Amino acid sequence: MDIQLEKRKGLRPKHYGYIALGALILFVGWKLLFANSISTFRTEKDKLSIATVIDGKFDDYITINGSVAPISTIYMDAYEGGRVSEKLVEEGAMVQQGDIILKLENMNLYEQILASESNLALKQNDLRSTRLTFDSRQVEGRRTLATTSTDLQRLKRNFEQNKALYEDELISREAYLTSKENYELAQKQYEIVKLQTEQDDALRKTSLSGLDTDLERMKKTLSMVYQRLDHLNVRAPADGQLGFLDAEIGQNIAQGQRIGQINVLTDFKIEAAIDEHYIDRVKRDLTALLERNDSIYPLRVRKVYPEVRNGRFQVDLVFTESKPETIRTGQTYNIKLQLGASNDALLLPKGGFFQSTGGQWVFVVDENGAEALKRDIRIGKQNSRYYEVLEGLEPGEKVITSNYDSFGQAQRIVLK
Repeated sequence: MDIQLEKRKGLRPKHYGYIALGALILFVGWKLLFANSISTFRTEKDKLSIATVIDGKFDDYITINGSVAPISTIYMDAYEGGRVSEKLVEEGAMVQQGDIILKLENMNLYEQILASESNLALKQNDLRSTRLTFDSRQVEGRRTLATTSTDLQRLKRNFEQNKALYEDELISREAYLTSKENYELAQKQYEIVKLQTEQDDALRKTSLSGLDTDLERMKKTLSMVYQRLDHLNVRAPADGQLGFLDAEIGQNIAQGQRIGQINVLTDFKIEAAIDEHYIDRVKRDLTALLERNDSIYPLRVRKVYPEVRNGRFQVDLVFTESKPETIRTGQTYNIKLQLGASNDALLLPKGGFFQSTGGQWVFVVDENGAEALKRDIRIGKQNSRYYEVLEGLEPGEKVITSNYDSFGQAQRIVLK
């Protein structure tokens, strides 16, 4: 009797082929679905800049452009207004402190001087008249005091004589009393004249002192007016070079108007504009290097200006040792400004992508070089050649560093 065998359950070899085929179909379908689900941009690979992420030493510096300027500039403002009558020095000339550069004329100032001189003359005449008056009163008062004093002595002597005679009963009582009354009256008159003389002396002293003070004040005022007259001669405030002069013969200059500047050429500084991205890192006393004709000249940041204009801020740098022999005002140099110490880091060459993404993401090229996918990254410091990559990339990966503006909202770049 035949025994019926049960069919063995499980996968047979032929089933593996079916499974592999189904998996391949699913993968291709997923790939096509994924490709159609993200925004894609196609471009020629040769038109792009592609750089490789590397491990290396990050030098924390930036390269800036600076122009040579005088170590200091002294501005010339007009102390007095007036019309330019003479121009003695031209722009670019070397001047010494006190040299006359311009001569102005001011008719109103001349009239003020004449008025001040007239007032001073009147005040001097008043002082002379007052002094003569007080001198006359002083002489008259002293004459009266002398006369009164003499009368007092004579009447006193007469009184004393009559008193003795009256006591001896040689004269009448009336004669005695008359001499006594005359003596007492003379005493009172003398005291009055003396008091008046003293008051006149005190008044004379006070009045003349006040007049002298007024006269000195007027003399000082006139001296100041003469100084204003001298200010019509515009002089160089220091030794140096006349940088610019905004004045021509016949031109009217207002009081306080800026008319020129003196460049002090005893030393030089470098003026540079830096991107506002570095404003929190640039401080005073940072070091920098200027390379010229195979020589290196060290610099130091002397001043950082706080204002930001058009996305840039200004700094002044000065030479700490020697400086180029042929240095001239207005020359431009490339300078390496050291922001910090060097360190090991992951480096990405600089490119135009940063302006499009702000360094927050990049397109990373796959191993086959056929496409690039968007990936978030984090960038730290930067110098003139590299960005310091903190997160998102590995050494050896390739990144599109060209500008991304033409890619639009694409998430994937197909490279032809």
